[in-house]
Amino acid sequence: MILGLKQGDRGAYVELIQLALLRAGYAVSIDGIFGEATRSALENFQVANRLDVTGVVDAPTETELLPYLKGYREVIVRPGDSFYSLARKYETTVFAIRRANEGIDPRNLAAGSEIIVPLGFDLVATNIHYTYYYLSILMDGLQARFPFCEITTIGKTQLGKNIYCMGIGMGDMHLMYNASHHANEWITTPLVLKFFEDYAIAVSGAERIYKYDALALYFKTHLEIIPMVDADGVDLVNGVVTEDALEGAQYIAAAFPNIPFPAGWKANIGGVDLNLNYPSQWERAKQIKFAQGFDKPAPRDYVGPRPLSEPESLTMEQHTRKNNYLLTISYHTQGRVIYWKFDDYLPPRSREIGEAFAAASGYTLEITPTASGAAGYKDWFIQEYNRPGYTVEVGLGQNPLPLSQFDEIYKNNLGIMTLGMYLL
Repeated sequence: MILGLKQGDRGAYVELIQLALLRAGYAVSIDGIFGEATRSALENFQVANRLDVTGVVDAPTETELLPYLKGYREVIVRPGDSFYSLARKYETTVFAIRRANEGIDPRNLAAGSEIIVPLGFDLVATNIHYTYYYLSILMDGLQARFPFCEITTIGKTQLGKNIYCMGIGMGDMHLMYNASHHANEWITTPLVLKFFEDYAIAVSGAERIYKYDALALYFKTHLEIIPMVDADGVDLVNGVVTEDALEGAQYIAAAFPNIPFPAGWKANIGGVDLNLNYPSQWERAKQIKFAQGFDKPAPRDYVGPRPLSEPESLTMEQHTRKNNYLLTISYHTQGRVIYWKFDDYLPPRSREIGEAFAAASGYTLEITPTASGAAGYKDWFIQEYNRPGYTVEVGLGQNPLPLSQFDEIYKNNLGIMTLGMYLL
């Protein structure tokens, strides 16, 4: 996806080049504009790596940039190499190399064998616009850095993108957090990914996460994170869909001129609002949304032709049925509010846990407004299992929220995501 980018290009993929160059030690700004400064940095990178100096991301240049995005190198051991010498060479730590190479005796490295060398930076970027392409890179990188975690594909989006699920923990108490049910709420994806990385680091180092012993949580629970439910929609909002997909979305959006495009797009690529597509009083949601004018594919609020009509919501439903989740959290934006209830269901401890979430985050604990209180994933989970399920609306302002809010959002939600495991 970054192959062929050159001066004059703009967008989320340009941000990836800038991120890689910055991590490689070049002074560039991450602004999504491939201008003179980015071209100059890229040419210096090509010189340093003995590549043809083209100022364009050609195939050899892409190969050299990718380790700075996926966060590791595959290194062939040479005679005399040690974890210590490799850590110094690649500006990382012996501990990071040991963690990525379970089962390899560092005292007996075999020349000619291949090992993973994580590079010396946190992997999950929080200062760029997310795309499915970058998510797939992160899945590779996180699996390489933390082989004790499990990353799988649980389904496909309408355009055939993988719906990823990340698992961590050896316990019997299962829970799940999901993000980006809504396209223009994509900032929730780096939120859950950053937590996953920080938790994995804490587990491997026998450290604390938030206020709690990470290893104790690891052996008590099994946490799954589904980081991007609506990958097609996220790519649309962030400007990297195919021309055909863009034209289809533009056709849908043209019937709703008061909704900004693509910034106002919440739906999947077919114009169905995924968080209104679950079989939890779907008919009620349909009546409300049709009365508001959303009676056909739209950038938001169209419930679909029937419950679970979309591959993304169907994947979530089927995957949930295969797992014995005791608690779920669905991340959305915005409002700094936690919704905990659906209809007259009162799952045991649901209010108690919600109040703990509110105290840890500073968010308010509320009941979902009637106009929005049906056909969502949280609603379906509560209805189906009578267990605690939450929708957490992070941040304040107009969607999509700016990345400048990320640090505060993460600080506010670190306690929620940790308490979800601790309070089970």
